[in-house]
Amino acid sequence: MTTVQKEQDVIELLLSQHQQIKALFTRVNQSTGEQKRDAFHELTRLLAVHESAEEQVVHPAARDDAGDAVVEARLEEENMAKRALADLYDLGVDSPDFDVRFAGFEAAVLSHALHEEQEEFPQLRTKTDPDRLIRMAGAVRAAEAVSPTRPHPNAGENPVANLIAGPPLAIFDKARDAVRDWRQSHND
Repeated sequence: MTTVQKEQDVIELLLSQHQQIKALFTRVNQSTGEQKRDAFHELTRLLAVHESAEEQVVHPAARDDAGDAVVEARLEEENMAKRALADLYDLGVDSPDFDVRFAGFEAAVLSHALHEEQEEFPQLRTKTDPDRLIRMAGAVRAAEAVSPTRPHPNAGENPVANLIAGPPLAIFDKARDAVRDWRQSHND
C-alpha cells in the first residue's frame, strides 16, 4: 500500500516559513554571543528571501483576490521591515541598542505575518485554483533561490525591481556570506 503525498501549496509553504521565522525570533532572543549572531544571520536570510519571493509571486496574484488595499498595506509593512532589518544588521547583535530595537522589529514582523494570514492568504485560498497555488509554491522556491540574502530597502518592492536587482544582489550577498562564514571558521 502506498500513500500519496499532497504537494505543498504556496499558502502552506508561507505558513511554514512564518513558523520558522517565529522560531528564529525566539532563538535570537534566547541566545547570546556567537549563537545569537548566527540565529540573527539565519533570520535575516530567511526574511530577505521570503519577502522578496512574496513581492514577486504572491502579492501580484493576491491583488486580484484580496484587493489592492490589502496588498499595498503588506508592501508598506515589508518596506518598513526591510529598512529596520538593514539597520539592525548594520547595528549588530553586540550593540547595547540591539535588543530594544529588535523587540520592536519582531512585533512589527509578527503583526505583518498575522495580517497576511488573516487578510491575504484566506482570499488566495478561496479564490485561486488549487493547482495554481501549488505552481505558485514552485515559483516562490525559484524566486527564493535567486533572491538577496540581506535586506536591500533601496532596491524597491515591486516584482520588476526584484527581478532586475534581485539576482545580482543575491550573488553579492552570497559571496559576502561565504567570506564571513570562512573568516568565522578560521578565527576559531
